[in-house]
Amino acid sequence: MGEDREVATSRLVILDALRGFAVMGILAMNIVAFAMPEMAYITPRAYGGDTATDIAAWAIGFILFDGKMRGLFSILFGASMLLIIDRARASDQDSASVHYRRMAWLAVFGLSHYVVIWWGDILFLYAAVGCVAFRFRDWAPRRLIRWAIGLFTLGIAIMSLFFGSQLFVSRAADAPAASPELAEAGRALNAEYAGFDDKIAGEVALYRGDYLPILAERLDNVQSPIIMVVMNFLETLPLMMIGMALFRNGFLTGAWARADYRRVALRWLPPGLLLTLLLTWVLWRAGFDTLIALNIFLAWGGPGRLMMTIGYAALFVLLIQTCATRAWIARVAAAGRMAFSNYIGTSVVMTSIFYGYGLGLFGSVDRMTLYLFVIGGAAAMLLWSKPWLDRFLYGPLEWLWRSLARGSLQPMRRATS
Repeated sequence: MGEDREVATSRLVILDALRGFAVMGILAMNIVAFAMPEMAYITPRAYGGDTATDIAAWAIGFILFDGKMRGLFSILFGASMLLIIDRARASDQDSASVHYRRMAWLAVFGLSHYVVIWWGDILFLYAAVGCVAFRFRDWAPRRLIRWAIGLFTLGIAIMSLFFGSQLFVSRAADAPAASPELAEAGRALNAEYAGFDDKIAGEVALYRGDYLPILAERLDNVQSPIIMVVMNFLETLPLMMIGMALFRNGFLTGAWARADYRRVALRWLPPGLLLTLLLTWVLWRAGFDTLIALNIFLAWGGPGRLMMTIGYAALFVLLIQTCATRAWIARVAAAGRMAFSNYIGTSVVMTSIFYGYGLGLFGSVDRMTLYLFVIGGAAAMLLWSKPWLDRFLYGPLEWLWRSLARGSLQPMRRATS
């Protein structure tokens, strides 16, 4: 029994540490969205891409982090969902009731996060997609992966068709062979995208200002979380399904042989990196054109991101197993156990630094310097999470979520001998 408990604990540490790496990695990309206008996240041409150093900083983020850490976080959400379902079944609870109560409260947290703190919330997206993912809880791993790849491919095809057609229409504005109607549509579309300059200037003015106008802006666009669900459904659901499969087959719990993890990393990381480097070159050659950037961000970059996400997962598991007894892995795992609190806490801290009601640094820090804030944020997660969990059973928001979902206050403080 003691050996079984030790194995179970080891598997949870791997999941927690993976989640810790993911939540810190997400900050490496979200930092641009905290500190600059929204379109700066997609292309440096929009904002903060004036120097070679700026472009290099963008390339680091795009190649190494963009979509990969969020993808890993989504995979782990699917795995954690099954973990909760299994625990509910083991204690003779109604797993459907447990799951949907958790998702309902997560949606409330997500909407509150969006309205009150920051526009880039993903919790509402996870809650909405998690309700659908529950339907696949008993599928075999192979079936989950086959369907996930199919849905992921469908999502890329739809996005490629939509934004690719926009790219075609845009280029028709200057094409001598284009019909007058098509050329006119192209000019209208180009004029619409040219209007982003005014939108960006408006964002800078807004986020350098007081809190109430920012709140009013988010309330005026309260439909945005729904739009995010529609736009990201066919990416997020497959990732959660892959997470469910990789939890069931033992990949995410360290049950595979180390040689198998190395083989997965070598199979998927190099081609994913190569595809991502190719797209980096395409966008650079195009002068960071907005429409090409949107196509890459929402469609063409999908296969490379997925390959690198799986490769990263394999490498992280190997790293966690190799350094399992190191104190810093325990801190990473603690940050992962408190991923909910760390994710929301990061939003509170970073908006307080960059928005006008805080230090007012929005739009005034260059891209490379922003990585110093990432390092500081990651260090804060590592420094506070483990001491907190040494005294308490859960992170503060994890405890609140658990209490609300169960309809009663849950134990918080650890028993002392």
